[in-house]
Amino acid sequence: MTNDSMYEILMNLPAFRGITYNKVSQIVEKAKFHFLRFSPGNIIVDEGEECTFVKFIIKGAAKISIIDKAKRFSVEQTLTAPSMISPDFLFGRITRYPGRVVAQGAEDCGIVQISKNDYMQLLAGDEILILNMLNMLSMNSQQGLWGALAISNGSLERRIASWIIALTQNDATDIVIHAGQDDFYRIFSTDKEIFDKTIESMTQCSLIDSEPFTLRIKSRRELRDMLS
Repeated sequence: MTNDSMYEILMNLPAFRGITYNKVSQIVEKAKFHFLRFSPGNIIVDEGEECTFVKFIIKGAAKISIIDKAKRFSVEQTLTAPSMISPDFLFGRITRYPGRVVAQGAEDCGIVQISKNDYMQLLAGDEILILNMLNMLSMNSQQGLWGALAISNGSLERRIASWIIALTQNDATDIVIHAGQDDFYRIFSTDKEIFDKTIESMTQCSLIDSEPFTLRIKSRRELRDMLS
Protein backbone atom coordinates (compact mmCIF):
# COMPACT_ATOMS: atom_id res chain seq x y z
CA MET A 1 0.00 0.00 0.00
CA THR A 2 1.40 3.41 -0.98
CA ASN A 3 1.45 6.34 1.42
CA ASP A 4 -1.06 8.20 -0.76
CA SER A 5 -3.61 5.37 -0.64
CA MET A 6 -3.10 4.90 3.11
CA TYR A 7 -3.56 8.63 3.73
CA GLU A 8 -6.70 8.65 1.59
CA ILE A 9 -8.16 5.77 3.61
CA LEU A 10 -7.46 7.52 6.92
CA MET A 11 -8.85 10.86 5.74
CA ASN A 12 -12.12 9.13 4.84
CA LEU A 13 -12.62 7.68 8.33
CA PRO A 14 -15.16 9.51 10.52
CA ALA A 15 -12.65 10.05 13.32
CA PHE A 16 -10.15 11.76 10.97
CA ARG A 17 -12.53 13.57 8.64
CA GLY A 18 -11.60 17.18 7.97
CA ILE A 19 -7.86 16.92 8.62
CA THR A 20 -5.31 17.83 5.94
CA TYR A 21 -2.95 15.58 4.02
CA ASN A 22 0.00 17.07 5.88
CA LYS A 23 -1.69 16.44 9.22
CA VAL A 24 -2.31 12.81 8.30
CA SER A 25 1.38 12.49 7.46
CA GLN A 26 2.26 13.77 10.94
CA ILE A 27 -0.25 11.43 12.57
CA VAL A 28 1.18 8.39 10.79
CA GLU A 29 4.62 9.30 12.08
CA LYS A 30 3.35 9.49 15.66
CA ALA A 31 1.03 6.48 15.84
CA LYS A 32 1.05 2.91 14.58
CA PHE A 33 -1.82 1.89 12.30
CA HIS A 34 -2.37 -1.82 11.70
CA PHE A 35 -4.11 -2.96 8.52
CA LEU A 36 -5.81 -6.35 8.90
CA ARG A 37 -7.91 -8.64 6.70
CA PHE A 38 -10.55 -11.10 7.87
CA SER A 39 -12.08 -13.79 5.68
CA PRO A 40 -15.89 -14.11 5.70
CA GLY A 41 -17.03 -15.80 8.91
CA ASN A 42 -13.88 -14.98 10.87
CA ILE A 43 -14.24 -13.24 14.23
CA ILE A 44 -12.97 -9.65 14.30
CA VAL A 45 -13.98 -8.94 17.90
CA ASP A 46 -15.51 -11.26 20.46
CA GLU A 47 -18.25 -10.35 22.92
CA GLY A 48 -16.80 -9.03 26.17
CA GLU A 49 -13.38 -8.35 24.66
CA GLU A 50 -11.67 -5.28 26.12
CA CYS A 51 -11.63 -2.25 23.81
CA THR A 52 -7.88 -1.70 23.62
CA PHE A 53 -7.92 -0.68 19.95
CA VAL A 54 -9.96 1.79 17.91
CA LYS A 55 -11.16 -0.23 14.92
CA PHE A 56 -12.50 0.99 11.57
CA ILE A 57 -13.90 -0.97 8.64
CA ILE A 58 -12.16 0.10 5.43
CA LYS A 59 -13.40 -2.63 3.08
CA GLY A 60 -16.25 -5.11 2.97
CA ALA A 61 -18.71 -5.58 5.81
CA ALA A 62 -18.98 -6.91 9.35
CA LYS A 63 -21.95 -8.14 11.36
CA ILE A 64 -22.38 -7.32 15.05
CA SER A 65 -24.52 -9.75 17.06
CA ILE A 66 -25.70 -8.74 20.53
CA ILE A 67 -27.49 -11.28 22.75
CA ASP A 68 -28.98 -10.38 26.13
CA LYS A 69 -27.79 -12.29 29.19
CA ALA A 70 -31.08 -14.16 29.53
CA LYS A 71 -30.87 -15.12 25.83
CA ARG A 72 -34.40 -13.86 25.27
CA PHE A 73 -33.48 -11.79 22.23
CA SER A 74 -30.66 -11.01 19.82
CA VAL A 75 -29.93 -7.97 17.66
CA GLU A 76 -27.89 -8.21 14.46
CA GLN A 77 -26.62 -5.24 12.48
CA THR A 78 -24.23 -4.79 9.56
CA LEU A 79 -21.48 -2.17 9.35
CA THR A 80 -19.60 -1.20 6.21
CA ALA A 81 -16.71 1.14 5.42
CA PRO A 82 -15.89 3.59 6.90
CA SER A 83 -17.69 2.66 10.14
CA MET A 84 -15.99 2.70 13.53
CA ILE A 85 -16.79 -0.43 15.53
CA SER A 86 -18.67 0.29 18.79
CA PRO A 87 -17.28 3.80 19.53
CA ASP A 88 -19.52 4.11 22.61
CA PHE A 89 -17.47 1.48 24.42
CA LEU A 90 -14.04 3.03 23.99
CA PHE A 91 -14.43 5.17 27.10
CA GLY A 92 -16.58 5.20 30.23
CA ARG A 93 -17.56 2.66 32.86
CA ILE A 94 -17.91 -0.27 30.44
CA THR A 95 -15.09 -0.66 27.92
CA ARG A 96 -15.84 -4.12 26.59
CA TYR A 97 -17.45 -4.88 23.24
CA PRO A 98 -21.17 -5.62 23.67
CA GLY A 99 -21.34 -8.27 20.95
CA ARG A 100 -19.39 -10.50 18.60
CA VAL A 101 -18.21 -8.87 15.33
CA VAL A 102 -17.76 -11.21 12.36
CA ALA A 103 -16.58 -10.55 8.81
CA GLN A 104 -19.56 -10.86 6.49
CA GLY A 105 -20.20 -11.08 2.77
CA ALA A 106 -18.45 -12.54 -0.24
CA GLU A 107 -15.17 -10.63 0.18
CA ASP A 108 -12.66 -10.13 2.96
CA CYS A 109 -13.35 -7.46 5.55
CA GLY A 110 -10.54 -4.90 5.83
CA ILE A 111 -9.86 -3.33 9.22
CA VAL A 112 -7.49 -0.57 10.25
CA GLN A 113 -6.84 -0.22 13.95
CA ILE A 114 -4.88 2.02 16.27
CA SER A 115 -4.25 1.43 19.96
CA LYS A 116 -6.51 3.40 22.28
CA ASN A 117 -3.48 4.89 24.01
CA ASP A 118 -2.08 6.21 20.70
CA TYR A 119 -5.52 7.50 19.74
CA MET A 120 -5.88 9.39 23.04
CA GLN A 121 -2.51 11.06 22.45
CA LEU A 122 -3.71 12.13 19.00
CA LEU A 123 -6.92 13.54 20.49
CA ALA A 124 -4.90 15.56 22.98
CA GLY A 125 -3.02 17.26 20.17
CA ASP A 126 -5.69 18.04 17.58
CA GLU A 127 -8.95 19.98 17.92
CA ILE A 128 -10.54 18.48 14.78
CA LEU A 129 -10.04 14.92 16.06
CA ILE A 130 -11.60 15.87 19.39
CA LEU A 131 -14.61 17.45 17.67
CA ASN A 132 -15.10 14.39 15.45
CA MET A 133 -15.16 12.08 18.46
CA LEU A 134 -17.40 14.40 20.48
CA ASN A 135 -19.86 14.60 17.59
CA MET A 136 -20.07 10.80 17.38
CA LEU A 137 -20.53 10.39 21.12
CA SER A 138 -23.00 13.28 21.35
CA MET A 139 -25.20 11.87 18.61
CA ASN A 140 -25.36 8.52 20.37
CA SER A 141 -26.06 10.05 23.79
CA GLN A 142 -28.89 12.16 22.34
CA GLN A 143 -30.53 8.95 21.17
CA GLY A 144 -30.98 8.09 24.85
CA LEU A 145 -32.94 11.30 25.35
CA TRP A 146 -35.14 10.52 22.35
CA GLY A 147 -35.74 7.09 23.84
CA ALA A 148 -36.79 8.47 27.22
CA LEU A 149 -39.23 10.84 25.52
CA ALA A 150 -40.57 7.97 23.41
CA ILE A 151 -41.26 5.90 26.52
CA SER A 152 -43.07 8.78 28.20
CA ASN A 153 -45.14 9.31 25.06
CA GLY A 154 -46.71 5.89 25.52
CA SER A 155 -46.79 4.97 21.81
CA LEU A 156 -45.68 1.39 21.24
CA GLU A 157 -44.34 2.33 17.79
CA ARG A 158 -42.07 4.92 19.39
CA ARG A 159 -40.99 2.49 22.12
CA ILE A 160 -40.01 -0.10 19.51
CA ALA A 161 -38.16 2.54 17.48
CA SER A 162 -36.36 3.76 20.61
CA TRP A 163 -35.28 0.25 21.57
CA ILE A 164 -33.88 -0.45 18.09
CA ILE A 165 -32.07 2.88 17.90
CA ALA A 166 -30.50 2.36 21.33
CA LEU A 167 -29.12 -1.07 20.40
CA THR A 168 -27.68 -0.22 16.99
CA GLN A 169 -25.09 2.13 15.57
CA ASN A 170 -26.09 5.23 13.66
CA ASP A 171 -24.73 3.89 10.35
CA ALA A 172 -25.95 0.30 10.79
CA THR A 173 -27.90 -1.52 8.07
CA ASP A 174 -29.57 -4.95 7.75
CA ILE A 175 -30.84 -4.77 11.33
CA VAL A 176 -32.60 -7.95 12.45
CA ILE A 177 -34.24 -8.65 15.83
CA HIS A 178 -34.85 -12.25 16.95
CA ALA A 179 -37.03 -13.12 19.94
CA GLY A 180 -39.82 -15.45 20.98
CA GLN A 181 -43.31 -14.00 20.62
CA ASP A 182 -43.87 -13.92 24.40
CA ASP A 183 -40.46 -12.31 24.81
CA PHE A 184 -41.42 -9.52 22.41
CA TYR A 185 -44.51 -8.84 24.55
CA ARG A 186 -42.41 -8.74 27.72
CA ILE A 187 -39.68 -6.57 26.21
CA PHE A 188 -42.15 -3.91 25.13
CA SER A 189 -44.55 -4.32 28.07
CA THR A 190 -47.58 -5.00 25.93
CA ASP A 191 -49.98 -7.77 24.95
CA LYS A 192 -50.38 -9.79 21.78
CA GLU A 193 -53.26 -7.77 20.32
CA ILE A 194 -51.58 -4.38 20.67
CA PHE A 195 -48.19 -5.72 19.56
CA ASP A 196 -49.61 -7.40 16.45
CA LYS A 197 -51.56 -4.27 15.44
CA THR A 198 -48.49 -2.09 15.92
CA ILE A 199 -46.23 -4.39 13.90
CA GLU A 200 -48.85 -4.53 11.14
CA SER A 201 -49.00 -0.71 11.06
CA MET A 202 -45.20 -0.39 10.96
CA THR A 203 -45.05 -2.98 8.18
CA GLN A 204 -47.63 -1.08 6.12
CA CYS A 205 -45.52 2.08 6.58
CA SER A 206 -42.48 0.20 5.20
CA LEU A 207 -40.56 0.63 8.46
CA ILE A 208 -40.11 -3.07 9.13
CA ASP A 209 -40.75 -6.54 7.76
CA SER A 210 -41.98 -9.15 10.20
CA GLU A 211 -41.76 -12.91 10.31
CA PRO A 212 -42.44 -15.33 13.16
CA PHE A 213 -39.90 -14.52 15.91
CA THR A 214 -38.13 -11.96 13.68
CA LEU A 215 -38.31 -8.23 12.91
CA ARG A 216 -36.29 -6.85 9.99
CA ILE A 217 -35.71 -3.11 10.00
CA LYS A 218 -36.12 -1.51 6.58
CA SER A 219 -35.15 2.05 7.53
CA ARG A 220 -33.29 2.90 10.74
CA ARG A 221 -33.25 6.56 9.71
CA GLU A 222 -37.04 6.69 9.52
CA LEU A 223 -37.29 5.09 12.95
CA ARG A 224 -34.87 7.69 14.29
CA ASP A 225 -36.90 10.47 12.67
CA MET A 226 -39.98 9.22 14.54
CA LEU A 227 -38.23 10.09 17.80
CA SER A 228 -36.87 13.54 16.92
